[in-house]
Amino acid sequence: MRVVLADDEPLLRAGLRTVLEARGTVVVVGEASDGDGLIAAVDEHRPDVVLADVQMPGRGGLDALRVLCARPDAVPAAVLTTFDLDDYVAEALRIGVQGFLLKDAEPDALIRAVLDLAAGGAVLDPRITARLLPRLVSEPVVAPPRPPDLTLRERQVLRLLAAGEPNAAIGCELGLAEATVKKYVSALLVKLGAQNRVQAALLAQGWEA
Repeated sequence: MRVVLADDEPLLRAGLRTVLEARGTVVVVGEASDGDGLIAAVDEHRPDVVLADVQMPGRGGLDALRVLCARPDAVPAAVLTTFDLDDYVAEALRIGVQGFLLKDAEPDALIRAVLDLAAGGAVLDPRITARLLPRLVSEPVVAPPRPPDLTLRERQVLRLLAAGEPNAAIGCELGLAEATVKKYVSALLVKLGAQNRVQAALLAQGWEA
């Protein structure tokens, strides 16, 4: 999997590159230290996944991700954040970012996150989920804090989606074609009032809590 990595700290980028490339399944094809560099790197390298910090000098990572996520052929993107950036994470959720990772994530978790993102999954560090849920259910554009009526199959798909599983894995688990899973996910987003699968996953996790 080809990754573009954006962070304004060279040592952190070097450490993340080492971790990501350690198993031979991920290669960092481009790096950036600001938002403009991130957009340029994505345009040049056409990666499978983008990992980006939100606070960078000049054009910030969040502004760059807003541009990238609005594209019809948007590359799956995850935010690299810390505990004290809740406002940035909430905004990233609204613009369509599919993953939220803490910078101190375990190496295996980081690699798995990249692979899951590339496969269409939602990646949510449980520590971030716990902080985001109260804000999410209070947003007027998101579904109410009680789950709507769902069919058995929709509940099954939502359970696996909430676990961060990509469409292919959900289909394998439930014996469904990937195209059928996509239809279920689209229907769930409408029923839940969610803008993307990450919001749907967060809501489902909140209802199960």
